Amino acid sequence: MEENLEEKKIFNIQIGIAIGGIILGTLLHFLYHWTGENGFIATFSATNESVWEHLKLVFFPMLVLGIVEYFFVKDKVNNYIEAKVIGIFVAISFVVVVFYTYTGMLGTNFFLFDILIFIASILLGEWIAYQFFWRPEETTTLSKVLSFVILGFLLFSFIFATYFPPEVNFFKDPTTGEYGRQ
Repeated sequence: MEENLEEKKIFNIQIGIAIGGIILGTLLHFLYHWTGENGFIATFSATNESVWEHLKLVFFPMLVLGIVEYFFVKDKVNNYIEAKVIGIFVAISFVVVVFYTYTGMLGTNFFLFDILIFIASILLGEWIAYQFFWRPEETTTLSKVLSFVILGFLLFSFIFATYFPPEVNFFKDPTTGEYGRQ
C-alpha cells in the first residue's frame, strides 16, 4: 500500500514537471525578444522560428526541471538519469518527426498543430521517463556516463548552433530566411 502511495506521489510530481515544462517552454519562446535579444538568453531561448531553435523549448525546460526533480525523487525511483535522458531524447525526436511528417504531407504548417506537437512532446517525454522509473534497477556507471555524454552533446549543440548554425533548412528561420541568432 505504501509503495502504491509513493508511486502516486511520483506520478503527481511528474505531472507537475510536465506542466511546468510546457509553461517554461512557452515563456522561452518569447524571452529572447522580451529581453532585447540578450546574448546570454539566446543560449537557451528560441532566437528565431527555425525548427532547431524551437527544440530548445523542449530541451531546456525538461533539463532544468529534471535537475530540480532529481533532488525530490532520486531515492524513490530507479534509473533516474537514464530515464530523463531517454525522455528528453524522445521528446525532441517526436517534434522533429511529427513536424516534418505533417508539413511534408500537407506542404505547410499550422500554428495550432505546432503548439499541440510541442505540448505532446513534453507529455510524451515525461511519460516515457516515468515508465523507466519503475523498471528494475538497470543503472550502471557506463549507462550514467553515456547519459551525461548525450546530455552534454545536446547542450553543446544547442548553444553552438545558436551562434554558428549550419546553413541548412533545419536551422533556417522560415519567416526571415536567416540562420541562428539574429
